[in-house]
Amino acid sequence: METPPPNIARVYDYLLGGKDNFEADRALGERIAGALPQVHLGVQQQRAVLRRVVDHLVRVEGLRQLVDIGSGLPTAENVHQVAQRIAPDTHVVYVDNDATVLAHARALLADNKQTVVTDGDLRRPAELLADPTLRAHIDLDQPVGLLLCGILHYVLDEEDPYGLVRGLVDALPSGSYVFVHHLTTAGPEVDADTAEAEAALRQGVGRGQFRTRDEVAAFLSGLDLLDPGVVGVAEWRPDADTPSPADHPVLRLAAVGVARKP
Repeated sequence: METPPPNIARVYDYLLGGKDNFEADRALGERIAGALPQVHLGVQQQRAVLRRVVDHLVRVEGLRQLVDIGSGLPTAENVHQVAQRIAPDTHVVYVDNDATVLAHARALLADNKQTVVTDGDLRRPAELLADPTLRAHIDLDQPVGLLLCGILHYVLDEEDPYGLVRGLVDALPSGSYVFVHHLTTAGPEVDADTAEAEAALRQGVGRGQFRTRDEVAAFLSGLDLLDPGVVGVAEWRPDADTPSPADHPVLRLAAVGVARKP
């Protein structure tokens, strides 16, 4: 049997300590970790801020519908687990176009009637929103939480990422929320550790488009930003034990923001 090539979803699973990965994924994960020993922390904190955002959207904002695009492989503290622990009636739709992700998610969610997974591509927003599985599970006349966690940096500038996000947001009703997590460029005036961290991430991600924090904020243009705005992953409503970016340069290489559609 031919060994499958590395897959970024499985590499992330490996870096999170999961078991749904192959030798090629583990080898790439180790190469990234060799160049960037803190990469495990970066992936863990991406997961942690996603948990904090979902908790806020369900517990504080009262959302009962979440759509997670580019969800990746199921692991600990998945969106549906966080949301349904607070409000069991929350509907969650996972959207991905990776066959491995779809197979694992469908197996995991076979007995969860409030949560479904469907095949879709962020680069085809109209098709994604018209998907029968999504439309059967999500009422687009009621507020929705749109989760774009770690997906937009795989969309290149020539693929019109801002137009794609605008197409999705335009289809959502007033009172919906959008969450963006995006890898950011460190820029020329940073310390050597941060610049090295960015270079290692670029090498590991392969296809990708790092953007400035202002460029990340532009994805939420026209929406009402929640405090504290577009900030580093460790700065968005941190827990008491959230690590400091001053001590961990890798945490400076991603920005997040949550905004409400008026």
